[in-house]
Parts: sequence; structure tokens; C-alpha cells
Amino acid sequence: MLVNCNSCQKKFIVPDAAITKSGRLVQCGSCGSKWTQYPIIEKIKKVEKIIKNPNIKKKRAKKNLYSPEYLRKKHGLVIENSNDAVEQKTYGGKTKKNSFGFYSYLIILFIFLSTLFGILHLTKQMIIQKYPFSEIYIDYFYDVINIIKTSILLFLN
Repeated sequence: MLVNCNSCQKKFIVPDAAITKSGRLVQCGSCGSKWTQYPIIEKIKKVEKIIKNPNIKKKRAKKNLYSPEYLRKKHGLVIENSNDAVEQKTYGGKTKKNSFGFYSYLIILFIFLSTLFGILHLTKQMIIQKYPFSEIYIDYFYDVINIIKTSILLFLN
């Protein structure tokens, strides 16, 4: 609702719900004058019509188009184990989920790093011929690998 100050004619925007039928005391933020503001009658009548009109449809909740119930009802599709993203196997009456565990990730990381190390070892001479400044870095890398290898061997013994 747009409210005008009676003294300085400044305009203010006030929410419609803030001013009730009985009116409300408002104060101008610019000049400080106070007056009782009543709601505009046309807007009250529109709101009353909306409240009294039984033909107004309420908003429906959105349907999940990918839920198993909706797919079965609408398209005749039956999805088995829709709640389980991972297959389950039974061992002696217990269900166990198939997953890629920590040690599997560790083994894959070890294989990946050893493959990279092997490729670097095979192409070491070609890299040094093409980029001569990289020889120092490759030597440092081999030194670090040797230090790690000896420390692991000392720890195991």
C-alpha cells in the first residue's frame, strides 16, 4: 500500500497486512508528523472476495516424477530395490553392501603411482634431452624416492 504524509507529501510503501480495518497510527520518517492510516476500501473488498470465494483452487504439492510409486502408477514401470543404490548380498543370513573400501583405494593409488614412476623411469632420457633443466628435478625426485624406500625398509626391520 502506498501511504502519503499529510504534511510533507512524502510517499511510503507499507505492506497491506500492516494496516488493519481499525486503522493504525503511523509516523512520517521525514517530518515526524503522526496520523491514523486506514486501509483502502477497494483492496479490503478484493481480499474479502478471495477469502469468501470457495472456487479458488489451492496449490497442489509437486509430484516427484521419479519416485517408484509414480513411475509404477503412470507408466507401469516396476523398479526393484529402488531404495538401495548398491547391491546387497547375503552371507549366512546377514546382508552386506558391496562397496569400494579403503584398502581398495589404497591399492589403486599404489598401482597408479608405480605406473607413473615406471613411465618416468622409461622416459627419463628423452625428457632430459628435450628439457635439460629438468634433470636436477628428476634427480631430486629419485633421491626422495630412495629415502622413502630406505626409511620403510628400516621401519619394517
